Amino acid sequence: MTVEDGPFRLEWDGDEVEALLQAASFEGAELAAEHLLGESNLLVPHEEGDLERSGEVTSDESTGEVVVSYDRPYAVKQHEDLTLRHDEGREAKYLEKPMNDVQVQDTMLAIIAKAAGEPFRGT
Repeated sequence: MTVEDGPFRLEWDGDEVEALLQAASFEGAELAAEHLLGESNLLVPHEEGDLERSGEVTSDESTGEVVVSYDRPYAVKQHEDLTLRHDEGREAKYLEKPMNDVQVQDTMLAIIAKAAGEPFRGT
C-alpha cells in the first residue's frame, strides 16, 4: 500500500512488517529464555555442577516454541522433591521459582519488547 500526501510518501508492506516483527520477537524469546536459564542456574542444586551444565535453551522457529530445560535423569526429581536437601542457596523448584518471579518476568518481557522493536529502529 502506498499513500502520498504532498511531499510525503508512505509505503507499507504489512506482510514484511509482520515477518520482521515475528522473527525479532522470536529472537527476543530466545534471549529471554537465556536470561531465565541464568536465573535458574543460580538456584539449581549443585553438587558437582553436572545438572547446571546440562541446562539449555532450545527453540523451534517453525512452531515458535522456546524451551528451557535440564537434561539429567534426576533433573525432575531434584526440581519437584521438596524434601531433598541442597547446598545453601540451592533448592528445588529451581526453574519454576525464577519463572514465577515478577522481576524476572518483567526483565524477560523487556528483553522481548526490545528485540521486537530492533528491526524498526532508525528506519
